[in-house]
Amino acid sequence: MEKLLKFDNEYLWHPYAALHKGPSRFLAKAAHGTTIETADGLKLIDAVSSWWCMAHGHNAPEIVEAIQKQSEKMCHVMFGGFTHEPAIELGEKLVNFLPNGLNKIFFADSGSIAVECAAKMAVQYQYALGRPERCKLVALKGGYHGDTAGAMALSDPDGMHTLFRGIMPHHYFAERPNCRADGVWDDSDFTSMEQIVEQHKNEIAAVICEPVFQGGNGMWLYNAHYLKKLRELCNRYGILLILDEIASGFFRTGPKFAMMHTANDAKSCGENDYIKPDIMCIGKALTGGSITMAACVASEKVAETITNSKISAFMHGPTYMANPLACAAGIASLSLFESRDYATSVARIEKRLRANLEPLRSLENAADVRVLGAIGVLELKAKPTAEDIQKVIRETGVWLRPFCNYVYTMPPLITTDAELDRICEAIKLIGECKPAPVIEGDDEFHE
Repeated sequence: MEKLLKFDNEYLWHPYAALHKGPSRFLAKAAHGTTIETADGLKLIDAVSSWWCMAHGHNAPEIVEAIQKQSEKMCHVMFGGFTHEPAIELGEKLVNFLPNGLNKIFFADSGSIAVECAAKMAVQYQYALGRPERCKLVALKGGYHGDTAGAMALSDPDGMHTLFRGIMPHHYFAERPNCRADGVWDDSDFTSMEQIVEQHKNEIAAVICEPVFQGGNGMWLYNAHYLKKLRELCNRYGILLILDEIASGFFRTGPKFAMMHTANDAKSCGENDYIKPDIMCIGKALTGGSITMAACVASEKVAETITNSKISAFMHGPTYMANPLACAAGIASLSLFESRDYATSVARIEKRLRANLEPLRSLENAADVRVLGAIGVLELKAKPTAEDIQKVIRETGVWLRPFCNYVYTMPPLITTDAELDRICEAIKLIGECKPAPVIEGDDEFHE
């Protein structure tokens, strides 16, 4: 084990981490259900679903079996010039699973690539309509859409990607919605977006946002009425609306997709009760976290406008597009979403998280507590040390991955009440840790 970790530390970069620095990493040996096992004998509850994708838990037998069976037939074939049954079957299941009208599917390698595809699709749509000058997008401050250049350019301009401004295209940014998901709507919260769109309407191809839940740049939960206003604004000026449901989709916020919070009753809404985007991005839980895959899904209007134009082909084509193994995993994952009552499970998780986390507002270092669906956030005034976080992880047997001042949980949707209690206790202990000393210039993004 020591030899492996030594090599890792010397040669392998990890996400948002320096070589040779920071606390030692855990050597994962196996993972099943809600638990990750390490080589030194720890069994850790995965309180963050391995970056929010393990909706069904680790190594769901149905998904593992589907991948194994597909691997015996064909691991990969290019999607250019070929098609195959797993892609077609997954497409059929998605058409039935997704909101009505969103049914033209472009399979992508990852969430970041799905966002890149959505932006390109919006620009190509406007070009097809004879409006090539509409090549800019509007996004929200506080948003996160991925780490590739195009996705970074649509994420918070003052967030973790400021170092790379020189290689990113310029877009427009509206202020983050401040009305809380559980608060009262105030029309002034939409003023910034309205002003930007009206001022630049002839340059804008689309508006993109994470519906209700802003993830990797602040774990913020905002009022769904904002999306209703946004849909109306986009309609007014012929601008497309892109919703990034990569983190918020597949029941994470409660309903099947976060856009459904715009219905009067998100739990029992019909197809016409909530707003819909022109393009949506999905990923993460699409394959149950087993293998990388995402999709950019367009409406009939967008797809047919591009198809019937001078440049009729959508200009994108990943090498691993519609990879058969990933498609097989996606089919099995969607079958689980269809057969299990995750809406009820998420309601249970939300109730438990709220009961456990709300009292943490009284902690001396607490700045805020936010809960929606299977998402719980303790925002701290100052972040603790990485060493203290590791200590809590080892003592509690709960894997948490705080970033900046946010200690959060997004557990697998199969997590039990007893496991949720342990997760919340670990969050509390981190909240009680002494804040790390402030080092001048240490303002970079930390996971």
